[in-house]
Amino acid sequence: MEIVWQTPANPPERHDYIFRNGRRHVRPYYFEFISHVKNRWAGKTIVDLFAEEFKGRPYEYYVSAVKCGRIQVDGQKVPVSYIVKSSQKISHFLHRHEPPVLALDVSILNKEPDVVTVCKPASVPVHPCGQYRKNTVVGILQADYNLAPLFPIHRLDRLVSGLLILARNASKADIFRQQIEAGKVQKQYVARVIGVFPEYEKLVDVNINYNAREGRSTAEAGNSSSDTTLKGKAACTKFTRISTNGTHSIVSCEPITGRTHQIRVHLQYAGHPIANDKLYLSKEVVDRSTEGMSADKAAANSDPSLSSNFGQICSCENEEYSSEDFSIDPMCTNCPNLAPKGYDGHEEGLWLHCVRYSGPGWIYECPYPDWASLG
Repeated sequence: MEIVWQTPANPPERHDYIFRNGRRHVRPYYFEFISHVKNRWAGKTIVDLFAEEFKGRPYEYYVSAVKCGRIQVDGQKVPVSYIVKSSQKISHFLHRHEPPVLALDVSILNKEPDVVTVCKPASVPVHPCGQYRKNTVVGILQADYNLAPLFPIHRLDRLVSGLLILARNASKADIFRQQIEAGKVQKQYVARVIGVFPEYEKLVDVNINYNAREGRSTAEAGNSSSDTTLKGKAACTKFTRISTNGTHSIVSCEPITGRTHQIRVHLQYAGHPIANDKLYLSKEVVDRSTEGMSADKAAANSDPSLSSNFGQICSCENEEYSSEDFSIDPMCTNCPNLAPKGYDGHEEGLWLHCVRYSGPGWIYECPYPDWASLG
């Protein structure tokens, strides 16, 4: 079999995707990862460099990859004892497996000459990052609608759904960027939270400190007269209750600033975390049962609608697939599984949805999700 190596220049195509059990998979493909030797890497052997910096694969794999040319330096095969030098180009030719996402459409809301707005499904990243390249909003729009290039003008976390604005050229993206940086853009989200949220408008003005190692943020309550120095960044969010059924509330969220996980953390700080937010319902992993849980967590699990939207998305095992689905690579540490190792199979979306962005002379909106109705 002739191996065709892809690079970031190869666009996603419709036949790249496999739809199974409520999930969108990407057919594993051969990909050239390119990096350049950093100063702190210089002086190490090529094998030791990979084993120390990229610990997702065993040492023996890197030995074999160097010997057979799957790892090259400046486009050439090298011995396993090769000492790398600063700024050299390193290529790792890999059988790439992307994590699956929920098999929900990226629906186009508006298409203008210089702007496209879409409703982003939960679980789908906006742009290539980490293990994701084709299973992204940008990748799917290119594959399904041949829309490229696209420039996302704001962030939406992977598990958040709703309105996403994409400029179709760099100059339009720069106009949006300037308006956002000048504080001329207003944002509105809707969330489904635990408990009866206060009827009156609530403003949470509390610093947020993001811990990249843990992947979570914390609210830092304090004031200028306190002896404790606040490490977080200033953050402010306005909340307004839309409705409640006594167990959950639907809340309008208007972030004044734009910190990582800001709405999620401020809702937790207010005592009403997002009802299916495992990260901020508890510091520990949320137990599926209610035994030993806090009242908040118990209330979240007691509502049968909690899994109504995503319950049909199966909790996937790491299924094996045949050569009819994709080519099995004998050196690949993920084959014959379709999903990469470490994917836990419990992919859900947060009950947090972007509904509106507005700025000088423009407004873009997105329909409310089904879970925003408490009827």
